[in-house]
Amino acid sequence: MNDVMIKNIKSLILPKKSDKPLKGKEMDELKIVDDAVIVVKDGKVVYAGEKTDEYEASEVIDAEGKIASPALVEPHTHVVHGGSREHEMSLKRQGVDYLKILEQGGGILNTVEQTRKAAFDELLEKASVNITRMIQHGVLTVESKSGYGLDKENELKQLKVSKALEEKFPITMRHTYLGPHAIPKGREAGEFMEEMIELLDDAKEYADFADVFTETGVFSVEESRKYMEAAREKGFRVKIHADEIDPLGGLELAIEQKAVSADHLVAASEEGKKQLADSDTVAVLLPGTTFYLGKNEFADARGMIEGGGAVSLATDYNPGSCVTDNLQMIMAIAALKLKMTPNEIWNAVTVNAAHAIDAADRGTLEAGDDANIVIWDAPNHEYIPYHYGVNHAYKVIADGKLLYERPGLKF
Repeated sequence: MNDVMIKNIKSLILPKKSDKPLKGKEMDELKIVDDAVIVVKDGKVVYAGEKTDEYEASEVIDAEGKIASPALVEPHTHVVHGGSREHEMSLKRQGVDYLKILEQGGGILNTVEQTRKAAFDELLEKASVNITRMIQHGVLTVESKSGYGLDKENELKQLKVSKALEEKFPITMRHTYLGPHAIPKGREAGEFMEEMIELLDDAKEYADFADVFTETGVFSVEESRKYMEAAREKGFRVKIHADEIDPLGGLELAIEQKAVSADHLVAASEEGKKQLADSDTVAVLLPGTTFYLGKNEFADARGMIEGGGAVSLATDYNPGSCVTDNLQMIMAIAALKLKMTPNEIWNAVTVNAAHAIDAADRGTLEAGDDANIVIWDAPNHEYIPYHYGVNHAYKVIADGKLLYERPGLKF
């Protein structure tokens, strides 16, 4: 007999499992099964599809006529950090831009200072609050970056906290070493980059990926290439914060270096977007960051998708430029500002998000997959990006076990 049966599902969202990320027109293909059921045994999906009498289970979870999907995948966060930066909002209101705040010792460097001061347990407790919120919003796979240490001791401290989060919560995590995230005061970019390259050996024990911030005032394409080549030689898959503000050619570098993902891409060149179609690099778009920074120009999701590229979405949760744990809110911004269709959005936060962090066994509900499932309090899959700013997750199920259930009011 099976362990669990989830019945009375009004409609079941079933992204297509694939060895590679979904590209171009494939991103608008999404299987929706009405009047569905999911059967689980030993934490794995046995069956997910149309209602059938073929299966029995010792436990039944009633979806109550709501919709269900694979749990969401969050492919870009900076969840481990000290402190917060709410005081910078007044500077943003005055029109001080991100790079200017960084030059003044704010931005990333402010968080670096607070992260260095914070003890391991303090960082773990703070990040646990964010991970809990992500789970409550339907996320059971999370990528977590370092980058607020900028020295050996504190970069490794962040990565160790990230590993501890995976042990603490029933979720899947990927860990990313982002040593070259900013240039410390008084340091020269090339010299500091050499130090971060040397740290790759120590980071390898804790990290799955190596990432770099390629941008004006941070690291050049040439410096980033040197780092990515060194990381690949040491066995890392590479990622890149690319073309967020200026079109430096970061997307082209990502494709050249066979990066698993290129993230941000607001200012990506037409040539870079064209090359994306012929690569397996996933464009991880972060529209919440553009929104939070008050910018008008968003990443060209339509151009990337219609050009044949693979697109994913993430919150970019961080304390300075996108302070949200709510991936559902990003789905709404993607609909409104990136002009993505509901089908594209669902694929971007499940199967393609999984490919963006080398977790291709996440984001789908085929037989043999881990039973990571969300029951949504929504009438259909289009409703969630439509009704924005609230949490539609009704029940979150991890490995076939109920992990979160939305509390109701008691009168």
